[in-house]
Amino acid sequence: MVHLTQETFKEKVFNYEKNKDWKFEGDKPAIIDFYADWCGPCKMVAPVLEELAKEYEGKLDIFKVNTEDQQELAAAFGIRSIPSILFVPKDDQPQMSMGALPKESFVKAIEDVLKVK
Repeated sequence: MVHLTQETFKEKVFNYEKNKDWKFEGDKPAIIDFYADWCGPCKMVAPVLEELAKEYEGKLDIFKVNTEDQQELAAAFGIRSIPSILFVPKDDQPQMSMGALPKESFVKAIEDVLKVK
């Protein structure tokens, strides 16, 4: 699981400084977990994401953004509560989900939003 900084986010996900409209830079669908180390619900999501990363290896990317370190990146996405999970399909608009999701909800979003089976 890759932790993104502002720079790597612009390379791998979305260069929000260059593009006004959404343009995904990645080559496969992605899940981006905006979290912080002090956040209890974030700690519940972490092992679920670890499992999903193994189960969907090669089919999607899972990224983490530490909102404490990357405050400008969090601000660019208007992150107000954490965890906030961004589901990024390959060719469609991303969808944001707030709060700790159970694994079933992730799987449903992976299939419905990301179109990954």
